[in-house]
Amino acid sequence: MVSLTYLAFHALFIVPPLVVLAVLTWRRRRSPLGLRLGALGVVVVTALAVGYTAPWDRFLIERGAWFYGEGRVARWVWGIPLGELLFFVLQPLLTALWTFQVDGSVAASVRHSRRDRVVGALAGLAVSAVGVALFLGGDSTLYLGAILAWAGPVFALQWAVGWRYLLAVRRRVLLAVGVPTVYLWVVDRIAIGNGIWTISETYTVGFGVLGLPVEEMTFFLVTNCFVVQGLVLLPWVARRWRRVAGDPDRPEVEDEVGMPARVIDRWRQ
Repeated sequence: MVSLTYLAFHALFIVPPLVVLAVLTWRRRRSPLGLRLGALGVVVVTALAVGYTAPWDRFLIERGAWFYGEGRVARWVWGIPLGELLFFVLQPLLTALWTFQVDGSVAASVRHSRRDRVVGALAGLAVSAVGVALFLGGDSTLYLGAILAWAGPVFALQWAVGWRYLLAVRRRVLLAVGVPTVYLWVVDRIAIGNGIWTISETYTVGFGVLGLPVEEMTFFLVTNCFVVQGLVLLPWVARRWRRVAGDPDRPEVEDEVGMPARVIDRWRQ
């Protein structure tokens, strides 16, 4: 077996499907988001992925939750391999471009009440609570607990904004999440088998599927959920803002999130 570096892994398994999806997206040129708003969504999701994930990732590297094979990392940046930082950019982009292939029309009739927002926020915080309990429960659940504790606040925000809408278009969401998640599970297992990175047995529960630890499976599942849920919610939220802005008595209003409808209209052009 040829030993791959982290950057070679990207060149072989991440960049090619990303390029194909980029070409398909460009040729399609059709989305409920619109070109500019879709691009804005990708930029925001990617920026949040880098900013939110990097400190968490560095902490777990320092803790020893995983480590890298000798000679597999070309350069370290802020205690994180350069290839890993690239992953924070490439994975959201890959998943976003796939999501654009399976998107559909906006289910504008879905309503989301204040009570629904509270329920969604509490559900996300419950994920964090479980994660904290696992994180503090012992070494073997540290990695899984860290994933859930870290994922909960993002889920709380997204579910507060529109869990009812996500449920209404669940088939679209499942397809958008499922395909890139399974693909990343496969290539992650290849990387582990090749020795690019190794998941610590000390900080994992010891359960996996075909040699892929459940923690890695959970990580790619929740991160793809972040991307897909954000992009699926965006056109629905934009439609709500536009509907409110159409009230003749309120020519320039803001939704609970606080963005003027004219900003949405500008990005949809």
